[in-house]
Amino acid sequence: MNKHIHILGICGTFMGGIAALAKQAGYRVTGCDANVYPPMSTQLETQGIELIQGFDVSQLDLNPDVFVIGNVVSRGNPLVEAILNRNLPYISGPQWLAETILHDKWVLAVAGTHGKTTTSAMLAWILEYAGLYPGFLIGGVPENFHVSARLPTLPTLPSPPGRGAGGEGAGEGVAQGEGGFFVIEADEYDTAFFDKRSKFVHYRPRTAILNNLEYDHADIFADLAAIETQFHHLVRTVPSTGLIVSNARSDALDTVLARGCWTPVEHFGEAAGWDIDANNVVRLAGVVQGELHWDLLGEHNRQNALAALAAARHVGVPVSHGLSALAEFKNVKRRMEVRGVVNGITVYDDFAHHPTAIETTLEGLRQKVGNARILAVLEPRSNTMKLGVMKDALPDSLHAADQVFCYAGNLGWDAHGALAPLGDKAVVETDLSELIAKITQFAQAGDHILVMSNGGFGGIHTKLLEKLAK
Repeated sequence: MNKHIHILGICGTFMGGIAALAKQAGYRVTGCDANVYPPMSTQLETQGIELIQGFDVSQLDLNPDVFVIGNVVSRGNPLVEAILNRNLPYISGPQWLAETILHDKWVLAVAGTHGKTTTSAMLAWILEYAGLYPGFLIGGVPENFHVSARLPTLPTLPSPPGRGAGGEGAGEGVAQGEGGFFVIEADEYDTAFFDKRSKFVHYRPRTAILNNLEYDHADIFADLAAIETQFHHLVRTVPSTGLIVSNARSDALDTVLARGCWTPVEHFGEAAGWDIDANNVVRLAGVVQGELHWDLLGEHNRQNALAALAAARHVGVPVSHGLSALAEFKNVKRRMEVRGVVNGITVYDDFAHHPTAIETTLEGLRQKVGNARILAVLEPRSNTMKLGVMKDALPDSLHAADQVFCYAGNLGWDAHGALAPLGDKAVVETDLSELIAKITQFAQAGDHILVMSNGGFGGIHTKLLEKLAK
C-alpha cells in the first residue's frame, strides 16, 4: 500500500503544491483546511486528493503515516492538539519536501522580498526550453506550464559542461543530483508553529538567487535585521561548489553576505556583473551576451530576468538559449494579468501588496500606457499591511497613478489619514460595492484600471467589468 500523508492547511498555494508533488510521487494524499473552496479545492480534487472541511479530531481515524502541518495552523487547533496529545508523527511542509522530494535534486532556490514567483517561473521555463525538464514548486500558476508544482520529467540527467572564466555552464566537477533539477520559490516566512526558521533553510540549494531584501512580514519579524539573519542562515547552506546570484542594488543583501559567505557570488544590476541597458542588451562583466525581446513591463522584471539567466547559466544553459526562452515567457497569473477590456477600459489584476511592489508595478504600466490615465485600486490585505507598518510609504508608492481607490474594510488603521498626502487623488471606502460604484463613475474610455491585492478582493475584477459594461 502507498504511504499516506494527511496535510493540515492544504488549500494554501505552498501546501497545495506539496500535495500535488506527493500525489505525483505515488503517495495517498488527504488534507483539510478551514476554507475548502475553489479554485484550489477543484485543482486538488481533480488530482484525486481527498479534502475535508475544518480540523475535527475525527480525522485521526484516517491513520496516515504522517501528518504534514502547514504554517497557517497553530497551537489551540483541535486536530493539532490531538496529534500532540497522542504523540502521533508530524512534520512541517518544508521539511517533508526537503527529505522526500529535494534530497537528490539539484535545487535552484529563488529568495527575496519581491519577484520570487515571477523569477522562479522564468527560471523553470528557461530550463524547460533548454530540454532539462525541471521539477518546480512556485507560488502562482506560470502560464507556460498551467500548474504550480510538478516533479522533474527525467529521472536522471547528465552533468552540465564545466564553466571556465567567462564561459557557459556549471562549475567543473559539480555533481548533478540524480533526480534532476528542481526550481523552488524560497519563502522567508516561518516554517510551522514548531519551527520558526524560514521555510527556505530546509531546501539546501546548490544555486541560490537572492533577488532583493526589504522589511516585510511584520507579523513575525521585528525588524529588517531579523530577516537578514534568516537570509544568512540560507547562505550558510549553499555549498562551495554552488553559486549565489545576488542583487547588487540591495544594501541589505550586501549586509547578509558580509556576515559570511562560502560560495561564489555573481551580482546582477551592476556593470561589473550582470547588467541590462535601456535597449534590453544583456551584458556580463561588460561583454554583450545578447538582447532580450519580450512583452513584460518594468525595470523590476528586467532585473528578474538577469537573475534567472545567471542561475540557468550555472546549470549549463547558454545565455543565448535563456534569452530565446524569455522571448516566449508568458508570466504568471495575477502578474499584470489583463482580466478584460470593456468600452475601451482595460482592467488588470496584480498581486502587488508591498509599497515597493506597488510602485514598480505602477511604473511598469506607466511605461506601457504613456499619458493614458491609470486608476490604481488597492486592497491593503497582507498581514504587514493590515498592521499598518507600511502605511506611511503608501502615498509615494502610488505617485504614478492618476487616481487611487483604496478599500479600507477590516483595516486597523486610518487609511484616510495615511493617503491624505494624495489629496483629492485618493478615494477611500470601507464598503466594496460603494468603491466599485465610484470607480465605474470615474472611469472613461482609454483608462487602465490596475487592481492590486494578494487576495481575491471580493471578486472585484469581474464586478468591475460587469458594471463597466452597463
